[in-house]
Amino acid sequence: MTPQPPGTLPAQTPMPRVIIAASTGTVFEYYDFLLYGSLATFFGALFFPPGNETAALLGSLATFGAGFAVRPLGALLFGRLGDRVGRKRTFLITIVLMGLSTALVGVLPSFETIGWWAPALLVLLRLVQGLALGGEFGGAALYIAEHSGSERRGFFTSWIQTTGTIGLVLSLLVIVACRAMLGEEDFRAWGWRIPFLFSVLLLGLSVYVRTRLQESPLFEELKRSGGLSESPIMESLFERANLGRMFAAVVVTAAMAISWYTAQFYSLVFMQTALLLDSATSSTILVIALLIGVAVYVGAGALSDRIGRRPVMLFGMIFTALSIMPAYRGLLDVGNPQMAQAQLASPVTVHAAPTRFDPLASAADLDAATRVRDYLAKRGISYANAAPMPGQNVVVQVGDETLEGFTPERLAAVLASEGYPTTSAVKAISSPRDLDSRHLSLIGLILVMIVGAGLTCGPGAAWLAEIFPTRIRYTSLSVPYHLTSAWFGGFMPLTAAWLVARSGNLLEGLWYPVIVMSTSFVLSLFLMKESRGNQL
Repeated sequence: MTPQPPGTLPAQTPMPRVIIAASTGTVFEYYDFLLYGSLATFFGALFFPPGNETAALLGSLATFGAGFAVRPLGALLFGRLGDRVGRKRTFLITIVLMGLSTALVGVLPSFETIGWWAPALLVLLRLVQGLALGGEFGGAALYIAEHSGSERRGFFTSWIQTTGTIGLVLSLLVIVACRAMLGEEDFRAWGWRIPFLFSVLLLGLSVYVRTRLQESPLFEELKRSGGLSESPIMESLFERANLGRMFAAVVVTAAMAISWYTAQFYSLVFMQTALLLDSATSSTILVIALLIGVAVYVGAGALSDRIGRRPVMLFGMIFTALSIMPAYRGLLDVGNPQMAQAQLASPVTVHAAPTRFDPLASAADLDAATRVRDYLAKRGISYANAAPMPGQNVVVQVGDETLEGFTPERLAAVLASEGYPTTSAVKAISSPRDLDSRHLSLIGLILVMIVGAGLTCGPGAAWLAEIFPTRIRYTSLSVPYHLTSAWFGGFMPLTAAWLVARSGNLLEGLWYPVIVMSTSFVLSLFLMKESRGNQL
């Protein structure tokens, strides 16, 4: 039999089958991992002490971030396995770990039932999920890249970049369907467990698909020739020739992570908190934007095959950095115009000592200053912080009105008299016929940010695969990708929410992704080399 040129696929195995086989399991892994994130605002009340919704939200987002924190460890562990024993075996292990840990979340008792064991066990399961996902993306991306020729590698690998988006969409659709069938009361009581238990079925399908895969031809060729690395971790992290590539990969993947989570995850949290949208409406808006946005990722990958990975990704970075703040201001103006008008006419100032937001604090532990800030945050009201007034623990100014101490009824009455709304201006969506111009405007604003994320991320898998050698590619690709996904992407919602809680400004947290994207763009101008045309 005539040997195949390196980096190509045997003729009898069509590329669509390779893409579907590699991507299906990754979609389901992201479904499992992001399912918690889709319910982050809901989980705070389930697994943390009641009485302080802002602190509970921060605790919930911190738990969401905990899964990201261990993803670099998963990248090291499974990256080494992938480079030593093969791509196929490694991502079979990761899918089983992810599916089982997700299903166990579905049977986890709440804080009301088992107290502090609830958040402790939840964090443990999130850590297992993070380890599993740390080995997933690299294997699936390399499997596609190592089967494709250089002329269309950007297009083929861009499909793996859509798996996070599709997994998020799937998680949102399952949640919306369960809420619609069960009703909000039953969903909160027990129905929230169904999406997690549903992962058992996805696990079975994923294992079936992946057991039918053949090993990567490049890995098999390297194994036959005796070229496997004895120590992929040492070569990836400490070999001088690879350090420059690793540093460039960290910078670029930081931009990929922050653009994805700002556009596609934090926007959901923002709509449910700042815009006061219900879960079904905010999820529907995001799902529509995400489904349209999938084409951007694939188009960006195809474009990179024509003009190069570097120009497409650099443009995506600067576009994202420039569009984040205007897009979120637009979400506020469109989604809650009465709120924006009230805050211009009658700004709110809280005169009190700084609050230490503690997700483990109970309602009895909260002082008046913490409770008033929590009340304003739940209403989606921005406020300024000022030094305490003499002899007063907390004083709230609403325009020309001044309130000493905190009484919810009095503050609510003053806010109402100054024009502050109690409900969202966006009509709830129960069917496609409910979509109106306001919904379409919100979809358009989110789509603007998805365009930036798609241009930044679409060619990313191809670029990462092309800059590292085959013998350490799994480890070298996985470590920077999951390191930045953890510390820049996964903790982005928590960091932004903490900055909002500290400052009182609903848009304050967005300076974090703006600064990260701008810094990554500047560094990438010097560090990012063009990889289009590189042979694997």
